[in-house]
Amino acid sequence: MSGKVEGRRIAITGVSRGLGRALVDELIAAGHTVLGCARSAEAIAQLADRYPAPHGFAVVDVVDEAAVRAWARDVVAGGVPDLLINNAALLNHPAPLWQVPADEFSAVVDVNIKGVANVIRHFVPAMIERGRGVIVNVSSGWGRSVDAQVAPYCATKWAIEGLTRALAEELPEGLAAVPVNPGVINTQMLQTCWGEEAKQYTSPAEWAKRAAPFLLQLGRKDNGCPLAVHH
Repeated sequence: MSGKVEGRRIAITGVSRGLGRALVDELIAAGHTVLGCARSAEAIAQLADRYPAPHGFAVVDVVDEAAVRAWARDVVAGGVPDLLINNAALLNHPAPLWQVPADEFSAVVDVNIKGVANVIRHFVPAMIERGRGVIVNVSSGWGRSVDAQVAPYCATKWAIEGLTRALAEELPEGLAAVPVNPGVINTQMLQTCWGEEAKQYTSPAEWAKRAAPFLLQLGRKDNGCPLAVHH
């Protein structure tokens, strides 16, 4: 079909809700194969029921390296992903930095930075061996600016910007790593920060209609470039 990207194999973390969940629907509707993971067993069961093979969904906490290793092995056994989207993330409960409990700060860092590194560690070698592929690390407007009460989240998304651009320097020809700011979307995460005001913004489903084609056209030309999904 004219203008349509050939079917891709796409791995996505954090598919239980928000942007990840919306991308699953949009990418599968466009004819692509999606392999997703999330921590919620209930959400994964619902996805597996709705989208059977060749799609695949697994209960994985990206902080658990052994679980990520096993998931990556299973996914790669069926074919190396063309596109890897590190979407899973946590937002701290809004509070001044000195009031954020140490365990909550650690949880945000563990998911948003270490979880991304775990996924890269266990997927990218196979992508390098095949000689092509795109790694998208979902950043944020708060990875390029800051706001009060979300210092831990800002810190992790600024880290993702640096981590991704450094990774881009390390990848061989044929591969690309791209930090992508998704924009402001009415997700549960945004509602945590902005309450009712979040409802003024685009829904995840509407966002995914623009984001899916944008992500699919990324390639080597975009390696290391901080990009954004424009509304």
